Amino acid sequence: MSNWTEEDQHTAISALMERCASDANFYQSALADPAAAIKTVSGKALPEGFNLRLVANEGADLTLVLPDPVSEDLSDADLEAVAGGGRSCTVTIM
Repeated sequence: MSNWTEEDQHTAISALMERCASDANFYQSALADPAAAIKTVSGKALPEGFNLRLVANEGADLTLVLPDPVSEDLSDADLEAVAGGGRSCTVTIM
C-alpha cells in the first residue's frame, strides 16, 4: 500500500475488523468486495494493482495463509535475496 502510511494501514485494518465484528451485512459485503470495504472505512482507495483478500474464519481456531507455490527453481541469487526475509508471527495455542 505504497501511498498509505503505516498509521493509515493500521487505522484502516482496525476499522475494518471492528465494523465486520459488529455489522453482519458489512461483513458479507467485505468478503465479496474487500477493496470497497477498505474504502468505506478509510475513505481511501487501495493502490492500483494491490490485491486484498479477506477470509472468513468460519469457526476455526486458527486460519493460516499459505504462500504462493513456486512454479520454477530459484537460483542461488534468488534464494539469498529472500533468505531470512518476510513476515512472521508468534501464535500461542491454549
